[in-house]
Amino acid sequence: MNTFRSIDELIKTLDREKMLLKEMFSKRKSPSFRYDYALELTEYKEERIKYLIDYGVIRDSGNFLEMEDIYLKFFEEVLQVNEEINVSFVQEYLDHLNDDIEYYLKENNEQRKYAYQREVKRCLKNIALTTVRNVMDLKRNVDNTYKNEPNYQIKLAKLKKLDEKRQNIALLITRSEDLIDNQQPTFFRVAMDVQMRTVVSDVKLQLNDSFHNLIEIEKEIIHYLNLIAYQNKIFEKVRKLKYLRDQFLLEANTDIKRVLVNRNPVWMEPMANYRIKLSINELRNSAEAATLIRKVATQRKDKARGLQNVAEAIPQEYLSEAGELFDAVNLQEVFNAFSASGTHLFRFVMDYSYHKPVSEYEKVLFFCQLASQYADSLEFTERYESTAYVEYPIIYVK
Repeated sequence: MNTFRSIDELIKTLDREKMLLKEMFSKRKSPSFRYDYALELTEYKEERIKYLIDYGVIRDSGNFLEMEDIYLKFFEEVLQVNEEINVSFVQEYLDHLNDDIEYYLKENNEQRKYAYQREVKRCLKNIALTTVRNVMDLKRNVDNTYKNEPNYQIKLAKLKKLDEKRQNIALLITRSEDLIDNQQPTFFRVAMDVQMRTVVSDVKLQLNDSFHNLIEIEKEIIHYLNLIAYQNKIFEKVRKLKYLRDQFLLEANTDIKRVLVNRNPVWMEPMANYRIKLSINELRNSAEAATLIRKVATQRKDKARGLQNVAEAIPQEYLSEAGELFDAVNLQEVFNAFSASGTHLFRFVMDYSYHKPVSEYEKVLFFCQLASQYADSLEFTERYESTAYVEYPIIYVK
């Protein structure tokens, strides 16, 4: 198998065959990507397909073509649609990290020490990035497994496997944090420059966020497993009921009649409304359908032209901009003045200087209104006094 001699050659090849690779990647779940279809996407030039096969981009499987795993995984990783969760990468990075730290501590040449230090930073970033992607892939796979897997037994087994991978990811996060905090104190004390401090801080933050996300994923997996157990329990019960019904033992061996008599859930269900769509060809070609359409259109036009309840025009005098003034006594102002006085309410109301002429009857009315509206702020005594025409209680402000 040939290999690409430069990055330019690789990028040029991928760009030239982007239509074929795009279709093969979108149909990666289907093992039936035919050679004839690939030939159509390459403008019927077999040498282009042969070139991809020779350079290990795709492989020939009889009448079908498949994308090589190395390119398939590359596209899945970059596009973040990977379904395989590989936690071994993190362990390899941890081993490589320990080796580079050991080399750094033993090296005397400053230039080579700097190279090892840079490699440690790269490993730390890869550990954080791989962990974050694994957590994202785990979350997506958990949701897809529960929602899309039709077989309950396979769904249960997959969820349990994903839970094991969750535990492995959590264990690797713990090991990574322990390596940074406890296992290599000498290195992180000696080589802790500004850039290393920033890298370590970012890695710890990403690992902490990933661990919290794993806790939420664990809750979700437990919830899904409980739902599967509940659904299996219902399925088993329905299967037993079906067996009893087939054996004509349902009414004798169960209390189904009593349960159904006590339940009436039908009234809570919405009324079914089944709309039948008319055939477009029938509407176009049928004379009877054309007659019905004209009839419906005529009825809709008549309904639109029907009598409508229209309000009369507003009289012109109501549209005048001239305002109307009302000369009234402000009781709040009167009460405020009474609160500052030392006399009782009736005498104050009778002696108050109003801004307009007020009759004795109106003053008595103001007295009653003040006594009722501001009762909470007034003190009603048991003494009564009278004038020539009215008897009134003695009321003071509190």
